[in-house]
Amino acid sequence: MILKDSYGRSVTNLRISLTPRCNLKCFYCHAEGEVAPGSLMSAEDIGEIMRVAKHFDMRSIKFTGGEPLMRTDLVKIVSMVPEGMEASMTTNGTILAPLAQDLKDAGLSRVNISMDSLRHDRYKEIAGKDYLSDVLAGVDAAIEAGLTPVKLNVVLMKGINDDEIPDFIQYARDHDHLILQFIELMDEFRDCPYHMELTGLEEELQRTAKTVVTRRMHHRKKYLLDGAEIEIVRPLHNTEFCGHCNRLRVTSDGFLKPCLMRHDNHVSIRGLRGRELEDAFREAVMLREPYYC
Repeated sequence: MILKDSYGRSVTNLRISLTPRCNLKCFYCHAEGEVAPGSLMSAEDIGEIMRVAKHFDMRSIKFTGGEPLMRTDLVKIVSMVPEGMEASMTTNGTILAPLAQDLKDAGLSRVNISMDSLRHDRYKEIAGKDYLSDVLAGVDAAIEAGLTPVKLNVVLMKGINDDEIPDFIQYARDHDHLILQFIELMDEFRDCPYHMELTGLEEELQRTAKTVVTRRMHHRKKYLLDGAEIEIVRPLHNTEFCGHCNRLRVTSDGFLKPCLMRHDNHVSIRGLRGRELEDAFREAVMLREPYYC
């Protein structure tokens, strides 16, 4: 039984925040929309949540944070993903390299890795610490372990890293099984001097790409450019994004979160099991909005 909201959108993806903790301090981080989270869910609670997601025919789980690798029981949690569900993870990649193979062996399919600069000084300016070498090692380890395609998330910021666009495209060309995602700084940052409109970049990619493919999810376009796969991501104030949204989120402290930027319609699921947890899923799905406003 697939859950559908009151606007007819099927919910097929569950995004689980495992912890609000992170070893970086990127100034633009939205922390998966969490505000003053409480204590973390246990691995057993997360396992039950994933079981119910499978019951509702959800196809995929994405683990997020904070930084998911800050949890010492991450490999155990990944191993609890029900059979037949794809498991992926978003990470800053700083401590991925030594765990990439263990995560693959536990059942993780692929990773999204955030890396906003290929230059050490700029990386430190954005993230607060210079862990660039560790992230580069994490990308290589993920590819070697088969956590592919690796999606490299690059938040473009005017006057900070926008001149690195050609460097990132070349980096993507140099790495098989890697998809480059240029991300627009979230809408709440439009008044800051770093916000960068990506329309011009996308028009240039449209002109120069050998092939353009429209992804089914969110109708996002993928540009195939001489050995590089590139996507442009505009996460909010995007009717295509919201109109095709298939996600339900779980906060690190045990709430179902129907929409990323709303904090007043969460549904508590901490400690729930069986039918009570299934009913909470149904309630949360019906609280999803038609678009972000």
